[in-house]
Amino acid sequence: VQLVESGGGLVQAGGSLRLSCAASGFTFEDGIIGWFRQAPGKEREGVSCISTNDGSTYYADSVKGRFTVSDDNAKNTVYLQMDSLLPDDTAVYYCAAVNTDATMLWIYLNSYEYSYWGQGTQVTVSS
Repeated sequence: VQLVESGGGLVQAGGSLRLSCAASGFTFEDGIIGWFRQAPGKEREGVSCISTNDGSTYYADSVKGRFTVSDDNAKNTVYLQMDSLLPDDTAVYYCAAVNTDATMLWIYLNSYEYSYWGQGTQVTVSS
């Protein structure tokens, strides 16, 4: 299984970025894809997740209303649209995947639930 993130970069506060997570070797339509972030000196934080079974989503309170997660099963890709970005959103963003039919998505903001991880993409938000 390989997960490849892209779309990170430098943006001013209030701006937007869209991250992509392309999955290969993974049964895409039968799992959960999560987005996590880790800022320097801080623990890895769960941001959002999506069930590729039914498209249901879950968000951390810190990003609710600003970030939107979506998937394109035909492309085996999950997206994280990030709007109204804040300097506190600066971090390396990772996607992670696990094959499961679980429905309690809030559990999947915990990193230990995942089997596969991407290499990360840097997001920097300037004030």
